[in-house]
Amino acid sequence: MKSITRTGLLIMALLFFPVSSSAEVTLWKMGGSGMPWAGNDSAGVMIDFEAAPTSIQPKLVTSDSTVFIFLEDWSPKKNPDELGFVDGERPRAWKGCCGTSSTVDNALNLIDGTGLTYNPTTSNSIASEYYTIDLGVPIPLFRFAMRTPDAGFFRSDGTPLDQDAIPAYEVSIAPDTNNDVLNTSDPIGEIITEARENARPVIFADFPMQYVRYVRYKRLESILDVFANSEGTGGTARSGTVGEFSLYGEGMPMRANYKTTILEMDSVVNFGRLYWHITPMRMVDGVAVEDPEANVWAEVEARTGVDPVPDIYYEYTDMGTRVVVTQERYQNVLKNRTSNVTNSDGLGGSVTLSVRPKPGIRAGIESDTENWTFWSFPTTESGEQLNLNRGSHIQLKIVLHSERFDEFARLDSLWIETSPILATRVVGEIARLDMPQPVRGVAEVNLGEKTDFLYELKAEFSPGEPGFDALRIDTGSEKAEFKNISIDGVAVNPVRAEVEGSAIVIELENRVTRVRNPSIQVEFAAEVFDFARTFTGEVYNVGSTDLPQPVEGGDASEALSTNGLRVLASSAESLELVQDLTFSSAVVTPNGDGINDVLRIDYTLYGLPQSVPVNIELYALDGKRVALVGQGLQGSGPQEVRWDGRDERGDILPPGMYLLGVGIAAENKNDLQMRPVGVAY
Repeated sequence: MKSITRTGLLIMALLFFPVSSSAEVTLWKMGGSGMPWAGNDSAGVMIDFEAAPTSIQPKLVTSDSTVFIFLEDWSPKKNPDELGFVDGERPRAWKGCCGTSSTVDNALNLIDGTGLTYNPTTSNSIASEYYTIDLGVPIPLFRFAMRTPDAGFFRSDGTPLDQDAIPAYEVSIAPDTNNDVLNTSDPIGEIITEARENARPVIFADFPMQYVRYVRYKRLESILDVFANSEGTGGTARSGTVGEFSLYGEGMPMRANYKTTILEMDSVVNFGRLYWHITPMRMVDGVAVEDPEANVWAEVEARTGVDPVPDIYYEYTDMGTRVVVTQERYQNVLKNRTSNVTNSDGLGGSVTLSVRPKPGIRAGIESDTENWTFWSFPTTESGEQLNLNRGSHIQLKIVLHSERFDEFARLDSLWIETSPILATRVVGEIARLDMPQPVRGVAEVNLGEKTDFLYELKAEFSPGEPGFDALRIDTGSEKAEFKNISIDGVAVNPVRAEVEGSAIVIELENRVTRVRNPSIQVEFAAEVFDFARTFTGEVYNVGSTDLPQPVEGGDASEALSTNGLRVLASSAESLELVQDLTFSSAVVTPNGDGINDVLRIDYTLYGLPQSVPVNIELYALDGKRVALVGQGLQGSGPQEVRWDGRDERGDILPPGMYLLGVGIAAENKNDLQMRPVGVAY
């Protein structure tokens, strides 16, 4: 069960036993007694604000109404006009390739719950007559319905519109898909109903209850269309008029999405751990009841900044250069760029000419990486470190997950640790010790090869900020070695300098403050197991309850030219993702005598862009897989797991020789390194 309740006791302790008066850590809160969920949202799909006061949960879909009434803020375009649209944050329904908000071809006319609004048929190609519906999230559905308009003008042949049945059609559904399919007119997934000759004005198509996010209706060519073409009736509207689509289901969606507005803190703060409290729920005979066994969970991302606008907006000048403009001007005044125009060439043909961008034309949007962090990696565990830079503003994305139609997560509250900043800013820069100013402006190393690095820090202070007396650098390598530390270029002996796990921890003799603010240079050796690794760091005060402050990549020193904390790694050979596989013994003997009952397995993972699922796989000598034991998510670097001779069901494998492999799936590539192992008892 992924229900996030394990940290509940800790959260309650924080609430009922607050930190001492000398502590500076406070809890910023949403939900419960904190900031309300409703009114602080900028996007959301299937979020219910009313069912549980001070909480949010997914909306319950009931079969007495079409599912469209449970969704709000529909867009008639595949690519909505609003800036920063993200897939899944808004339901959409569009005609053809891209959709339109025009009266004639607006897909929203067909999902508004009334057959009085419809799109008149045209003489356009049948190939363009298809509609795609994106509910935003997968919702449990079991029925599709379609009908002709409830009223309207007669066709030219005298047929009333309520009897103007679609002669031929196809309807397909999918729980999720990708843009490759969305960019075509092909079936979106499973075809649930189709007809080449139809005379029914009302059509119902039932299918087994399942999660559905996408629906695609496509007009097919019928014998009537073939006849019309053969008779030369081009320009006449095709037969068949859709008045309304309907979808019916029952239960809770697989996901419900919530996104906050950009929320302002009282001041610039450092961020610590993120907590939340979820109540697992189940629908029983139409009533929501608590169920600790419900397989539900939350997924949370966050980003922070020091101003209210996380993006930079540009406009073209009359010289074709770019100038920064406000978000309001970009969104409401400027127009999209048209890069060329086609004119007559004076010879009976045409020529396409490039047009210089002019004022009044949008020149693009960029993330403000100097003042805002990127979205954090999604976390599903309450109590995790956010690993965000200091900020005065924060934005959250929350997804509530379920794997059953009758289960859902009620998110009651969410907390984030905050404390005052130690310095206005702490800037860090890393380079190879033997190459402080690389030609390409970034440190480059060989993958898995121990390399000497120089890591330089420089702080910026404003009055009243306390400073720091310790720092921590995460190397990602448990074989890292501390070499030396210098203050303003002079080697010194720190109070403490040692490696803890993969981190180098240094305690300084003197506190770094506004008055005493030297540059700090740290030399260390480490291996790099990722193609691109950021050597994150933080500063803090020994013995203080203040939260550490992250080191931000930037220009910390003229002696270094990398201006950041990222290191690139490469391999001269075709890279195996799993390497250095070794066992503590050639035989595992799971008989409970305390000798070789458990096999220790060591290996190293290379080149993974993020944590991936890792499995122990056991094969008989005839090649048949006999066990697949999951080891959870793992990232690049040395790893250690243990195996007790059992399969995924907990049964001990029969005595014999096997091939044991450690396997991962990354970037659509399966990588499995295997060694023989015996089971005996």
